[in-house]
Amino acid sequence: MTDLTDELGTDEIIRSLASGAPTTWLRSTGTEAALPDLGDVMNSAAARFDRFAPWFAETFPETATVPAELASAFPDVSGGMIESALVPAPAAQHRLDGLFGAEPGGRLWLKRDDSLPVSGSIKARGGFHEVLEFAEAVAAEHGLDALDPATYSNREFRAIAANHRIVVGSTGNLGLSIGILSARLGFAASVHMSADAREWKKTKLRDHGVDVIEHAGDFVEAVEAGRASAEAAENTHFVDDEDSVSLFAGYSVAALRLERQFAAAGVTIDEQNPLTVYLPCGIGGGPGGVTFGLKRVFGTAVRCIFVEPSQAPAMFLGVRTGRHSGISVQDIGLSGATAADGLAVARPSRFIGPTIGPLISGFAAVPDEVIRAGVGVLHETEGFDVEPSATAGLTIPWRMGDAAARSATGVHLVWLTGGAMVPGDERAAYVDHGLGLVERISSPASAIFVD
Repeated sequence: MTDLTDELGTDEIIRSLASGAPTTWLRSTGTEAALPDLGDVMNSAAARFDRFAPWFAETFPETATVPAELASAFPDVSGGMIESALVPAPAAQHRLDGLFGAEPGGRLWLKRDDSLPVSGSIKARGGFHEVLEFAEAVAAEHGLDALDPATYSNREFRAIAANHRIVVGSTGNLGLSIGILSARLGFAASVHMSADAREWKKTKLRDHGVDVIEHAGDFVEAVEAGRASAEAAENTHFVDDEDSVSLFAGYSVAALRLERQFAAAGVTIDEQNPLTVYLPCGIGGGPGGVTFGLKRVFGTAVRCIFVEPSQAPAMFLGVRTGRHSGISVQDIGLSGATAADGLAVARPSRFIGPTIGPLISGFAAVPDEVIRAGVGVLHETEGFDVEPSATAGLTIPWRMGDAAARSATGVHLVWLTGGAMVPGDERAAYVDHGLGLVERISSPASAIFVD
């Protein structure tokens, strides 16, 4: 540790984190805390997505019809929906039962945000929403009908949009969602990419006409550079992944959709049939927004566990210490480097920890070896492939030990984050590496702390 040794060295949870060991911290406060008063941001965002559905259906043909796996939950939707499937994972559950030699109780389900349309990750939810909200503001400012989806396909709007720029800093997936959608609406777009961003993501953005600015530093450096460039420019909107309510609102809409999906699947979520959700966490915006929405929809029947790489447990550390964005993982001797590039964040959001922290029921930090092995498990059992960041939460139901409240009728929902857009050769490399680690997925065991 650094000069924080005296202050934090007596905290056994921080000591465990600082060692890089698998660490799980379960809290009672996450089920009892009151929701923050943020207004009706979730329903407002849902209405915005609904308004733009015809534009999405026209602009992105892959969204023109509702996929079969979504049809039963959304029979009233004709197309243009940015949503992913909710699927049971009995084969993966059986395999993990055998590898861990234990059963977590309840059923394992997966939320397939790895295959969200257009940009292929959970970031489509928040990133798209902020771009759409900005587009409406620009249209209204110039006297156009901001509520008519046809506005955004006409030449007049696109001519106006061309004189506006959207800027974001990203490890990759948020940049893809912001860049792709901004370009299709006619905006100029700049994405500041951190050193850990994958090369194929940079290439894809450039192929869409997006300016990609590469940085040798980490995510925080990329965000700061993006912010500085936007402050110095006219007609420029900066998407602040550290402090954006608009991103947050877009993520929260997932809860409204999930409620309908569970109902269509005949799954009851209540106090007798609790839902535990495992959310991979980078800076915290995505899981924070989803958690807010889930608590709005399911109340005390849902518990949300944030899962991070053991070398980059930024939100875990920020909430545990109460320092939030005032502390980084390097301050306790960790590197911040991880194979889960979408989660490679050393310092958490300024907004999420103080606002959503009390709603989080637990945190877990897992080694890269475990995250990589999860890719292999999903490939061999469920037959689909994801990027490593998507599998961070896969093993946590088995790592919560006897401290977890178990229910034979409960649901364990692992939220997947990205993978659909990964090039075939990289996807194959992820799978090959993961398959070689599957037998080691249950070792080492987590240090479990409960308060």
